[in-house]
Amino acid sequence: MNTSLSLVRFSVAYWCVLVAALLPLACAGIAKWGMFRKARRDGGYDNHNPRAWLARQTDWRARANAAQANSFEALPFFIGAVIIAHQMGAPQLRVDLLAFIFIVARLFYILMYVGDLATFRSIAWMVGLGANIAILFAGFR
Repeated sequence: MNTSLSLVRFSVAYWCVLVAALLPLACAGIAKWGMFRKARRDGGYDNHNPRAWLARQTDWRARANAAQANSFEALPFFIGAVIIAHQMGAPQLRVDLLAFIFIVARLFYILMYVGDLATFRSIAWMVGLGANIAILFAGFR
């Protein structure tokens, strides 16, 4: 089998699924940023009890952790919508574009969440949800 043809079949939307799956990890990295070198007794990251450590965080670290949780929550619907759209024979360009919009909205959502810009965060969340719903119905005839 020609491997270059296999790569062509991995659509932009599928690449977006990979990116969406990595976004929670990026949020976790943001929440823990700069705390690995600090001693645990001084409030540094505690890899022995990471959830309790994250629960004690405040401000932007707490918001990054919340963005991580929300990114995990958004992931199943996005994956399902992309798969369903492909199975229904939705126009590939439409699915790819909507998936890209979803990713951009999610990135903006994370930035706005960490930056404590609640109104813009909510708008980004709604754009992402709208893109996801549009993906789901992209193959509807």
